[in-house]
Amino acid sequence: MKKLFLTYILISAVGFLAFAQDDIRIFEDLRFDSNTERELWQAGQQNPYLLFRAVQSEQIASDEKWNELVEFLDKKFEKKGTHLNVLRQIFQKSHQELFKDYEQHSTFNDMLATGKFDCVSASAALALLLDRYAFDYKVVETDYHVFIVVNYDDKEIILESTLPVGGMITAPSEVASYLEGYKAGDSVKLKSLNQRLGAPKVDLSDNAIFRKVNLTQLAGLQYYNDAISQFNEQSFKKASTHINKAFKLYESERIEVRKALAEEQANVLASSH
Repeated sequence: MKKLFLTYILISAVGFLAFAQDDIRIFEDLRFDSNTERELWQAGQQNPYLLFRAVQSEQIASDEKWNELVEFLDKKFEKKGTHLNVLRQIFQKSHQELFKDYEQHSTFNDMLATGKFDCVSASAALALLLDRYAFDYKVVETDYHVFIVVNYDDKEIILESTLPVGGMITAPSEVASYLEGYKAGDSVKLKSLNQRLGAPKVDLSDNAIFRKVNLTQLAGLQYYNDAISQFNEQSFKKASTHINKAFKLYESERIEVRKALAEEQANVLASSH
């Protein structure tokens, strides 16, 4: 299965030989940990699933679990279409098959290989499935957490990926209460630049970020999480390369500030040798 997956990646990457020069330039100033990561990154510009697979690609896992989940959900969708029951199946079956153990900074590859997940990797999986089955949804980025809001039958439904029980919130009063806890204040600044996006926060005050992000930007946040991990381990050079990829995917203020700090530390380290 792994060989088949890598063969698919190579075939997908060949298509990029026909890209215009302007399209290829977006890769010229980036460093990749491996050829596999580069190929996944390039193919991922057209297929976001592969972009999520690019982070920590040396740990790349089989597509088997993902393909089995999609095959199961395809059959449900063929019978029901974009229906509430299908939405429930997406949420519940993802937890049964993919989301086994919460662990902060678990990549998409970790999730497929071991079942470890966090709010970024799990929300990515849910969003990819919601896209596939034509649901109206948005991924919401907050200070330290990511979740999904689905608009169904003119009502909002929360998909909280870190809660296998009670994480699909449908009651209007509970949805309103949940959203209110994350709404950002107009004059609040992001407090910590060393904190990765992870579990739902306990402190429901002083929020700085509440915005919709697309799948490409969410992949940028996965690279951001990885860069924070490298930075905290004082692997400043690797942190700098990963934060640059994060910023290329998502030019947000949080990533821009971290990018400057990582590059500064990498330069200090280089000049000391």
